[in-house]
Amino acid sequence: MNRSALISALLTHLRSELAASLQAARATAAAATDADSKAENKYDTRNLEASYLARGQAFRVAELQEAVSAFEDLEVHPPAVGKTVRLGSVVKLQTPTEVLFYLIGPAAGGTEIMHEGQEILVTTPASPLGQKLMGCKAGDPFELRPGWRAKVLEIS
Repeated sequence: MNRSALISALLTHLRSELAASLQAARATAAAATDADSKAENKYDTRNLEASYLARGQAFRVAELQEAVSAFEDLEVHPPAVGKTVRLGSVVKLQTPTEVLFYLIGPAAGGTEIMHEGQEILVTTPASPLGQKLMGCKAGDPFELRPGWRAKVLEIS
């Protein structure tokens, strides 16, 4: 699998999410500060709710900006001999019922992207799955969850 193309596609996806989140953040900030959203009585919480929403949108924008920056700075090394899972690796796991693909990324954990006809899920080394995968080699047995075994088929 071409990791450079995968990361490029992921960056396109993250930038698109960032643009949408920026637009939503601007809209919610405008709603929170609009004179029409001023409370009409002590039970009217529209302004307060709008400010909470604006704050959440601002956090999402910051999170996406950090993810874009982290993936732009990610160095994609060629696979090494005796390939072990590291930051930037694409891992192919075989379970009894399916084949799963994971990208070990510096951020944006949980993001799913279609690439070369495969669904790839981004996981980070900070996640429980990422912690288990780091340092694994092709052919290693792997336990996704208790009782649910897999095998590391390929690392690229």
